Amino acid sequence: MWTLQDAKNRFSAVVDAALSGHPQEVTRRGKPAVVVLSAQDYHRLVADARDQRPSFADHLLSFPAEEAPRAQAAPRDVAF
Repeated sequence: MWTLQDAKNRFSAVVDAALSGHPQEVTRRGKPAVVVLSAQDYHRLVADARDQRPSFADHLLSFPAEEAPRAQAAPRDVAF
């Protein structure tokens, strides 16, 4: 784990470690901020997430088939 200042000072080392297959965590003010990982790992993660996500049509079709209850409100009178 790197502090932000150390990661800035040794950015080449951060990148080299990420390219060797070891994602590098960077903190800011003592709290986790970002993770530096190789482009290959990033694209793999994005593709895996995309493959596991249903299509929008599948999402809409997964809603219950029963009719949703509607409010029984009467329209109000409007005088012009």
